[in-house]
Amino acid sequence: MKFKKLIVVAILLISNTVVSQITGIIQDTSDNYPLEYATAALYNQADKSLVAGVITNIDGVFVIDNLKNGHYYLEASFVGYTTKTIPNITISKGNKRIDLGVIKLVLGNELNEVEIRAERSTVINKIDRQVFDSKNFQNSQGGSATDVIKNLPSVSVDGLGDISVRGSKGFAVLINGKPTQGDASSILAQLPANALEKIEIITAPSAKYDPEGKGGILNIITKEGATNGIFAQVNVRGGFPSIEPYDTQVAAHRYGIDATINSKTDKWNLSFGTSYQRNDKTGRREGELYIVNQAEDRQTFLPSDGERSFDDISYNGRFTVGFTPNKKDEFSLGFFAGKHTKDRLADITYYDNHAISPIGSGSRDYTFSYYNHNLRTRKGDFVLGSFDYGHTFDNTSKLSTSFLYEYTFLGGPTYNDNVDTPAYGVVYQQEYNTNDNPLNGTRFNLDYKWKPFSFGTLETGYQFRNLNHEGEFIYERDDVVVPEFSSNIELKRTIHSGYGQLTGTKDKWDYAAGVRLESMDRIYTEALVSDTEPNEYEYDFVKLFPSASLQYSVNDDTKIKAAYSKRVERTTTLKMNSFAEREHSEVFEQGDNRLLPEFIDLVELGINKKFNNNTSGYATAYYRHVNNTINRVNTLAYESNGAVIDSILNRVYSNVGKSNAIGLEFGAQFKAAKNWSNFIGANFYNYDIDGKFVFRHRDGIIRDYDVNSSNTIYSLNVNSTYSFWKNATLQFTFNYLSETNTAQGEDSQFYSPNLTFKKSFLDSRLVATLQWQNIDMGLLKSNEQSIATSRPDEFYTYTNYVYEVDMVTLNLSYTFNKVKNKSKFIESEFGKKEF
Repeated sequence: MKFKKLIVVAILLISNTVVSQITGIIQDTSDNYPLEYATAALYNQADKSLVAGVITNIDGVFVIDNLKNGHYYLEASFVGYTTKTIPNITISKGNKRIDLGVIKLVLGNELNEVEIRAERSTVINKIDRQVFDSKNFQNSQGGSATDVIKNLPSVSVDGLGDISVRGSKGFAVLINGKPTQGDASSILAQLPANALEKIEIITAPSAKYDPEGKGGILNIITKEGATNGIFAQVNVRGGFPSIEPYDTQVAAHRYGIDATINSKTDKWNLSFGTSYQRNDKTGRREGELYIVNQAEDRQTFLPSDGERSFDDISYNGRFTVGFTPNKKDEFSLGFFAGKHTKDRLADITYYDNHAISPIGSGSRDYTFSYYNHNLRTRKGDFVLGSFDYGHTFDNTSKLSTSFLYEYTFLGGPTYNDNVDTPAYGVVYQQEYNTNDNPLNGTRFNLDYKWKPFSFGTLETGYQFRNLNHEGEFIYERDDVVVPEFSSNIELKRTIHSGYGQLTGTKDKWDYAAGVRLESMDRIYTEALVSDTEPNEYEYDFVKLFPSASLQYSVNDDTKIKAAYSKRVERTTTLKMNSFAEREHSEVFEQGDNRLLPEFIDLVELGINKKFNNNTSGYATAYYRHVNNTINRVNTLAYESNGAVIDSILNRVYSNVGKSNAIGLEFGAQFKAAKNWSNFIGANFYNYDIDGKFVFRHRDGIIRDYDVNSSNTIYSLNVNSTYSFWKNATLQFTFNYLSETNTAQGEDSQFYSPNLTFKKSFLDSRLVATLQWQNIDMGLLKSNEQSIATSRPDEFYTYTNYVYEVDMVTLNLSYTFNKVKNKSKFIESEFGKKEF
């Protein structure tokens, strides 16, 4: 009898200590972004004693195991965020597993009596990405998204304004996590910098992302209200007159205005923004070209000099409506429309043009000078519309759907007039060509995420993408259509893909592994306007794109990570258009109708280290291998009969073989003094191209050229900020790009120093930012870059672009309904160390 009583007592004790579990997800309420290393602390409701505490994983998920029956409350916290308490949590015999769902934290601790001043961390390192705070780059205020991202360590911008990520101009752009299918540079140029909250660089994306982009992914996160109420902000920018006129015909104009309004309630979140920006740039172009005509034993020289300036105008409107009727359902409707026009004026004098025959004799066949008026207008108008729905089930699994439609109109005419100089009264030739090419794109996603295992979360999904891009190219000479240069083209691309991925956390390990299966069908057609039947070129593939990433926490301050990702860089329509377009007086530009996509293998190994509260850093070694590398190369231009054209080169986009990049990227943020904070990012890599370039002339001429180029390249971005007092800072930034090798030559170094003074007034409602961009003062060669290409015994070309320096602008930003409470912002990515 006593034995049975003992058994009953033992069973009762065991039943009271059965392993129970509390789980949940901690997110940033402003953008629903998971907070890694946030703290979940569980307390006994009776005596308020601490029972257990854990930190979240990369997905913001926390799990507290081995809990006894009882009454508890939980506090969710993260450095710089308001702590949130979840009361009345009861664990009982019939309720052993409790899911608290999504817990959203608001940035800023509400302290009415104590003012806490801290700085936002410039970069937060995660297992698969780097997250940069756009507010730390004051020199970009009033500009565009391009002005922000050029400060990031992985990114460089050259003299032509082309953006590269780890030396690659191929990268994908997401806006708030949604892919775009148009021209990345055009879209970034239209997004106002003041509307940006964060920028994420995902260099080795996982399988759940589309594999497009050999440089990875740039995810642009725009501002959104974090607390209930109405938020409104207006920014006005004005530029001072140019200090250096560069003998331009029309002075540059720089001014703009943008506004953001957000209204948030418990269920609704409405955001509206609009922007108008004019950002002209003056400058000059100095050139030299010679062409060797071996067949006729003649060498032609074309030195040139003249204006090269830009009139850059963009305006857009955007709105987002979010609706959360309950804890399980989320709806979102987004719209973004913009117009962008960029006029590039190149009024060039070709002086002392002459031909020597025979080669090397010094005997001139002729000497000739003329003036070339070249105005190229490029339009990038686009409309994006999206609808998203997400449903969270009782078991915390989530189903998400997303639909996006994009319309982009690219195009604009080019005027190319050759006249006498210096009289300008005699017109030798007038040319006009346009390239209207509208793009229609649709994307549909269906994703499901659940946690069937204790060791990880499974994600799976399907994506459909469709692109239809048409182009009409009309070429006129002296008001007469030239049929051999006028054409119609069309690119149709359909992609079906599905993926599966496992992510999880175990002890000190974070891991993710997955694979994406993709089927792509591409049909490209082109025809001269005089052709009755178009030529059609088909290409398709079915490929696997695996990915994997692993991170190990040595301790709270040190993390080591490794990743692999297989990518693809798809061909654009214009790079496939094999019909020549007159780009300059001495240049035809064309593509290759058989152009293959690039396939990329990327491996990286990195370490993140926090040394103390003021100093942290990271370093990432990477290797990128590319098959079917696409490069723009020069070749001799030919008449239809095969004769060399003495004064014109062909610029052709083509596959040139294989390329490899082996590099080291690192960044460090530190305080040199109490009020002096710094961020330095650098990227060093060796880049080599090895292969063959094959030129196929439409009249049957085929020539092949060996390509072999190698160089060590590095870029440096410095951001140094000194705080005079609580409402005034002075920031110096420096962007540097070393000499860069191409398939046929080298681009020179390019650098830009900038200085910004920022002062706030009226309890920080009004912020004034005075910017001095491209500091030069006649002592440096800021904002200047030369490009040289050559092929022995065929041609040599050198072009030096000298763009405007010492540009001064003033940006004023006023915020309505600003929260008066001061905030303590994120200091680092490592969270609290309470336990």
